[in-house]
Amino acid sequence: MELIRFLLRSSGRRMLIAVITGILSGGSSAALIGLISHAINQPTAGNGEWLMAGFAGLMVVALVTSIVSQVVLVHLSQGAVLQMRIRLVRQIIQTELNRLEELGGPRLMASLTQDVHAITDAIERIPFVCIDLATAVGCLVYITWLSWTGLVLTVVLCSLAALTCIRFVRSGEWFLKHARDEEDQLFSHFRSTTEGIKELKLNQRRRLAFLDEEVETSARRFRNLSIQGLVRFAISSSVGKLIFFVAAGIILFALPQWIASSRQMVSSYILTFTFMMLPIDNIVNNLPYLSKSNVSLRKISSLGLSLALHQEAIKESSLDDSAWTRLELRNVVYPYYKEDADDSFVLGPVDLEIRRGELLFIIGGNGSGKSTLAKLIAGLYAPESGEVRINGIQINEDNREWYRQHFSAVFSDFHLFERLLGLGHRQLDRKAELYLQKLRLSGKVRVEGGRFSSIHLSQGQRKRLALLTAYLEDRSIYLFDEWAADQDPSFKELFYQQILPEMNRQGKTIIVITHDDRYFHLADRLVKLEDGKVVSAASAKPW
Repeated sequence: MELIRFLLRSSGRRMLIAVITGILSGGSSAALIGLISHAINQPTAGNGEWLMAGFAGLMVVALVTSIVSQVVLVHLSQGAVLQMRIRLVRQIIQTELNRLEELGGPRLMASLTQDVHAITDAIERIPFVCIDLATAVGCLVYITWLSWTGLVLTVVLCSLAALTCIRFVRSGEWFLKHARDEEDQLFSHFRSTTEGIKELKLNQRRRLAFLDEEVETSARRFRNLSIQGLVRFAISSSVGKLIFFVAAGIILFALPQWIASSRQMVSSYILTFTFMMLPIDNIVNNLPYLSKSNVSLRKISSLGLSLALHQEAIKESSLDDSAWTRLELRNVVYPYYKEDADDSFVLGPVDLEIRRGELLFIIGGNGSGKSTLAKLIAGLYAPESGEVRINGIQINEDNREWYRQHFSAVFSDFHLFERLLGLGHRQLDRKAELYLQKLRLSGKVRVEGGRFSSIHLSQGQRKRLALLTAYLEDRSIYLFDEWAADQDPSFKELFYQQILPEMNRQGKTIIVITHDDRYFHLADRLVKLEDGKVVSAASAKPW
């Protein structure tokens, strides 16, 4: 089972302790039944004190080992879930950007939320499953002591019940797997609901079609698949109970006809078998949760494998950030492959040299490849062919992480963190406050302990906070993707006429994606793109 292997990988030692104590707890519970049966069938045996002492001892053993098993498994399970969450987030962070874009945000969020929840839910039940399983095995041992014939009969009937349950469980798991796949699609629709709310409100027909044809259709499909799976689990539980009742009837009515057995032995069989039904019933009732966890673990495992195949090697380079003077793209090509289409958008081949301290504007129409080129320059995309070099050193898997540390960027689809993470230098709050004043945000936002007092602002104001964050990072290369698009005219003027020249005077290399042609003359060079090709890279200033 995937869940057991997952726990063993997390901590085999704790798992062994939990299993041993669980077996002792279950065995003690089964021994208690045997002792009770013996006391009922032989009330005048004259050993009442020994029976009482044995009963008390077994109760203590059952209690202590049950607590130990559950406590150990609780620590093990929660630690395993913690490791899984951290590992999954770490894998996502270390995975190439284009691969993450292929996987899609909804699929990643579904794994981080639904899959982890399903695994946690199943792990919480593992201690009780172990104890129930050990109790059932202990009952079988006692039945063996009563009669080998009874054991054979019990094993045959239990095997029949197990095979029947397994058949329905596998069928149910198949439906749950497809329900989980459908849940990814449902998460995608949820994301569209929040991100496309303005478009949905403005067009009633679009809104109704989205609700009826997308959300409701996917939700109904998920519901139907889940019902099909859970119904099969319910059938397996009911059929299993029926077979156990049949077994009890055979033991009660047929067993005395097959073998010479006393009423005391038959009553011991019935008592033990009846007691065994409870833990087995609990195990069967927990099968849906265990199956869901198996589906989720395989989902995460397949995601983790695909991430691992595309993880970047993180190694340091000996080249100092301040030492570079020239950044080059040589014959760089990057294609965008589209599903269900014969053609694809291809950026390149691009040959471009960027000099340290240069103010570079990248211009061109929508869809010309400006943002893709920027991500290639920043090392967020790896070219399919060609080379990116800095001071003649080729950027590859071994040093791409180091190379990216030269850059600070504000993309058009930027994310603003509430804290100034990774900026632990002294007087951070004071420096941030000074820049807030320059960006005319001091009356709206404060920085205390490296944390913004609020980020619930307009898009333009949030971009100013993102610019502040980039400024405080103090990198040698800055990249701004349509930063001024959400700013009013006064802030556009401030950005182009004051902020960029000031950074440029500090020796920063600045790359700006822009449509603001009234400021083109401020750039050292204009790099123009059309249909993924650099058509010009001329100086913007008269010399």
